Amino acid sequence: MRIAVIGSQGQLGRDLVPRLAGEVLPLTRTEIDLGQPESIAPKIRELRPDVVVNCAAYNFVDKAEEEAELAFRVNAWGVRQLAQTYAELRIRLVHFSTDYVFGLEDRETPWPESAAPGPVSVYGLSKLAGEYLVRSQCPNHLVIRTCGLYGVWGSGGKGGNFIETMLRLAGQGKPLKVVNDQRCTPTYTADLAERAAEWIASGETGLIHMTNAGECSWFELAREALRLAGSTATVHPITTAEFGAKAKRPAYSVLANDRLQAAGKPLRPWREALEAYMRERSTRQVH
Repeated sequence: MRIAVIGSQGQLGRDLVPRLAGEVLPLTRTEIDLGQPESIAPKIRELRPDVVVNCAAYNFVDKAEEEAELAFRVNAWGVRQLAQTYAELRIRLVHFSTDYVFGLEDRETPWPESAAPGPVSVYGLSKLAGEYLVRSQCPNHLVIRTCGLYGVWGSGGKGGNFIETMLRLAGQGKPLKVVNDQRCTPTYTADLAERAAEWIASGETGLIHMTNAGECSWFELAREALRLAGSTATVHPITTAEFGAKAKRPAYSVLANDRLQAAGKPLRPWREALEAYMRERSTRQVH
């Protein structure tokens, strides 16, 4: 099985590529750029993969409010071109999406796969559009929603991840103020990659939620990361309103991993995953 991975050098892609079974074709942005949709189909025709895995996205949540055209060009129209290659090549498309497709409806219990989405930001809307385009135009698809990714390779476009940002600021002695009224499930890319690779190999299709287990606020995540790092820095909880971000975020975007649970394949709790991340980062000079 030939598997082409778009965004192979990103935070998720670099953990996923070595875990995939078969002939893996790692693709960088220079080879396939979702922001240039017209270039996508020719490259897929050239490679002739059996499966295309899309790990790439425009993920600047706040900037998307002002760069809506770019966010949609990458997260929707580029993804549409991938999906449309199905008609010609009969490829299977695996696409990663986000918990930010939710947020419009108030909720205090995890969102199942069957829940109707309702994003509150341009970023979330662009990702939801991409989901619908995949699901409507590529019958042989697997859409994986996940949340709050962090991994040792960091997010290339953002220059790290939330945890590394907290540790860096703590090391600089800067005051840490973190939102405590947004709840989600931070997910370790190594755990996500391992389980996603299994589902890709098994030929599963449809929509699935795939995160570590449990839930927390960003404040709780920062506090736990600092504790594990042995930092004496103090983190102060603030509200979303006090933080004042340009884009709205879901107040509660915990995903229910019903399909994983039914398969007997849940991911470990987020605290255990965070401990594993802290151990891994100490062995790699990647930051």
